[in-house]
Amino acid sequence: MDIILYLLQLIQQLYQQNCWLINFICRYIPLKQWAYEDSHSPKYQKFKIDKLPRIVYHHQDWDWKDLNNYYEQRYGKPVKPIRRRSECDIPEDCTCPSCNAPQPFLYRNNGKAGQLLCKVCQTAFSPDENRFEKHLTLKCPYCSHSLVHKKDRKHFIIHKCVNPKCPYYLHNLKKVSKEDLEEAYGKNNYKLHYIYREFVIDFFKMDITSLPKNASSLKFIKNNAYIMSLCLTMHVNLGLSLRKTSHALQDLYGISVSHQMVANYCKTAALCIKPFVDTYPYEKESVFTADETYIKVRGIKGFIWFIMDAASRAIIGYQVSDNRGVGPCIMAMRMAFQHLKELPQNFKFIADAYSAYPLAAQQFFIHFGKSFKFDITQVLGLTNDDAVSAEFRPYKQMIERLNRTYKESYRPTNGFDNYDGANYDLALWVAYYNFLRPHKHNGFKPPVVDDMVMNAGNMPGKWQMLIILGQQTILNIQQGATA
Repeated sequence: MDIILYLLQLIQQLYQQNCWLINFICRYIPLKQWAYEDSHSPKYQKFKIDKLPRIVYHHQDWDWKDLNNYYEQRYGKPVKPIRRRSECDIPEDCTCPSCNAPQPFLYRNNGKAGQLLCKVCQTAFSPDENRFEKHLTLKCPYCSHSLVHKKDRKHFIIHKCVNPKCPYYLHNLKKVSKEDLEEAYGKNNYKLHYIYREFVIDFFKMDITSLPKNASSLKFIKNNAYIMSLCLTMHVNLGLSLRKTSHALQDLYGISVSHQMVANYCKTAALCIKPFVDTYPYEKESVFTADETYIKVRGIKGFIWFIMDAASRAIIGYQVSDNRGVGPCIMAMRMAFQHLKELPQNFKFIADAYSAYPLAAQQFFIHFGKSFKFDITQVLGLTNDDAVSAEFRPYKQMIERLNRTYKESYRPTNGFDNYDGANYDLALWVAYYNFLRPHKHNGFKPPVVDDMVMNAGNMPGKWQMLIILGQQTILNIQQGATA
């Protein structure tokens, strides 16, 4: 017994010493900051995505006849129809929304005000505004208060918790500065209440492998497939404009090809190659990095989304859009995650602090469940002010370098005339980047080493092989759709 007591006392003393050391370290020794301080500021709450709400389903499994039989067994007599003293003005087709009791069991509960009461289930309702039409109710996960429909956006509906005693609201309210609280509408500069976005468009049912429209013919009248491949090599690989490509062919080879014919060749090649590039089974590791950059379409800003596999440096997802919403982000993620039944172990998705990425990740969890549940690792700013940014900054620099590489080929175009042209140009560039462009980290080989493309010889032959593989992919898609 003395030994046991001695050991217990020794454990307590060691525990007190550990507590004292931890307290001393936290007070006087600066530790490595893990999260950036501004990320906890209420000013940045609007860029964060709240967790999912509680969903309460409204099920009604019994009918008024079942309830009436229960009353008869329990009390010895059923509920009888109402004996009216005056003529009934309730429509004959009116039924109780809770138990489907017919009109003889209904009577007016508040006179001419319009409310009805069911004698069977004692449910009060209004025939004009039926609250029982709602199959589910969204509840705040912090206070269980029903969410209120606030705003309608292009792709989603905003539901908001307006409970003034919600713990989430009170916690955020404490962080608001006193100067803003003294102003009349100072609190409106912050996101304080819980918000949930309900999407009205299912981006997971949209087809990302649809065949391109307005396909041209590959029957050549004046030139042949080799000249077409020369045009692709000069325009895409070397980054020459359409007119410079036409001049180069005339000056170097004596081939007369107009700049419009070069554009037609590139469009035809893009229509053939795009299905092959979009559906290719890329080897995917455990780290993805994503970013968006802007382009000009008729002088108006558009956006391009890129998702890269950090190990192979291959572009596994891309999308062109006229907006910076969450819809194009989901479509690019779907392209990146295709052919995957579940996420790899220790999966990381690295992006900036833009709120579209966490919201898209939340939609993947809603649609696919735990097999596609992942968090977004956000790299903030341009300097490493926190440990997260310092650790994952190299991955963010990969995707930023990819943006600059694309801008070098995009700059000679001076913008696009329409989004179809932007799609065709991006499809050709992604095919060149993944299958043809040499990379130093891969021993000056492309990120994706395809044997059929690599064995084609020179660069025009590789472009012709990509067109052949694209045609085979289109035939396989058509045969699968027919089957």
